[in-house]
Amino acid sequence: MARIEGVSDRRAGLLTRVIFWLVRRKIGRMILPIRVAAHQPKLLRGFAFMQLGQEGMRSIDPALKSMCQVKAAMRIGCPF
Repeated sequence: MARIEGVSDRRAGLLTRVIFWLVRRKIGRMILPIRVAAHQPKLLRGFAFMQLGQEGMRSIDPALKSMCQVKAAMRIGCPF
């Protein structure tokens, strides 16, 4: 069980709901780290802009970028 409860859909603001919708569309479900980050809207926006920046990089081959993301997640023990 998480130490911090995530922000519920009812309590989320407009921008947070949009980010929640985008996460659900991309991943297929809502993940707890995004809900927890939603307590601080600036942090949540930072996560969103970082993700957009990573997806927008066109100088790296998409297959190589995916492999690097998986390798980084494996090294830090991220289950996502």
